[in-house]
Amino acid sequence: MLKHTDIWHAIDRLAARYSLSASGLARRAGLDPTTFNKSKRITREGKQRWPSTESIAKILEATGASLAEFVGEIGGQNQGALARRIPVIGYAQAGSQGYFDDTGYPAGAGWDEVLFPQVSDPHAYALEISGDSMEPVYRDGDTIVVSPGAHIRRGDRVVVKTTGGEVMAKELARQSARKIELVSLNRAHPDRAFDAEEIAWIARIVWVSQ
Repeated sequence: MLKHTDIWHAIDRLAARYSLSASGLARRAGLDPTTFNKSKRITREGKQRWPSTESIAKILEATGASLAEFVGEIGGQNQGALARRIPVIGYAQAGSQGYFDDTGYPAGAGWDEVLFPQVSDPHAYALEISGDSMEPVYRDGDTIVVSPGAHIRRGDRVVVKTTGGEVMAKELARQSARKIELVSLNRAHPDRAFDAEEIAWIARIVWVSQ
């Protein structure tokens, strides 16, 4: 099982690889220099805190390290226990028939794969973004990790597929038994609303590699 300390230690090891302190790594990534300080790893209530996915994405961009390399820092000698390979599906493919079953799980085999920290959903997969409809949150070429089995709440970023085959990444504004309302991540594009029967499946975005 992935632990808070595994991620923090991976950040420390990544910093050391580039001859940086944790503060220096944060500064290079354009973050507050105290972002990765020991004091920031525990809440005031004494609970362990996860680093944000945004901060991890920024240090990977700043160092040029790949997500797979970061996962390697997490796992070390026990990488296989902490990470696994998940299928990567092109955004255009996602809208085609035959790539998913009725519940939004990838169907078939032969996909490209990416190494990713272990997640509880065995059906999680990666989706490669194309186009600018989700900027500035997700850019062309970004890879998002989607968990069909994850619980979804208002405000979550989700991938939705309609019964007509349209696939989109939006923010869930409201969901009822009859209606689903979605907010566009790119404000140049309109928000969307669907009747429940128009939705083939909806799944939560749990990670983005930029």
